[in-house]
Amino acid sequence: MIESVLAKHNAKLGTKITVKSLISVGVVALAVLLPQLVHLVAGASGGVQWLPMYLPVLLGGCLLGWKWGLGVGVLSPLVSFAITSLTGNAMPAASRLPYMMAELAVFAAVSGLFSKKIAENGWMAFPAVLLAQVSGRAVFLALAAIFQGVSALSAAAVWSQIQAGLLGMVLQAVLVPFIAMGLRALLLRDKE
Repeated sequence: MIESVLAKHNAKLGTKITVKSLISVGVVALAVLLPQLVHLVAGASGGVQWLPMYLPVLLGGCLLGWKWGLGVGVLSPLVSFAITSLTGNAMPAASRLPYMMAELAVFAAVSGLFSKKIAENGWMAFPAVLLAQVSGRAVFLALAAIFQGVSALSAAAVWSQIQAGLLGMVLQAVLVPFIAMGLRALLLRDKE
């Protein structure tokens, strides 16, 4: 969607990279801060139930497209882990980090595939988010099943986490598209 706005304003390559970089940094920062707030308010189980890192990553994909979204999806849990490790309470846990990086990369890349369509029709954010959620969770479950012999996460444990996070996923399936549509309306309006 951002690419459509930049193209509409005939932005040069350097401007496009700068704008997308700033938005990416903002999305990653939000993906680090939002889980901290949720854990502060809802406790340790709040992260599994509300999945706060997923919301900014899904939005980042919708806004930035699949390439930049993929970067945001990989970097968000990695940066969160690096920063929170300094306090002695790493989030996500080291055993879950590779899975979360893969899952969020899929979330952002799949939602990012719809970015141009969202710029054309804001309602496309709904299928973008739903398909991203299903794809990301399926990748998480598949990776857990493949690596359960050498990992602390089993497919059964991941399935339990997926079930625990359904409320958060439903909430995000509504919130993210409406946020994307609101941003689309702001960004694509004609200045008269």
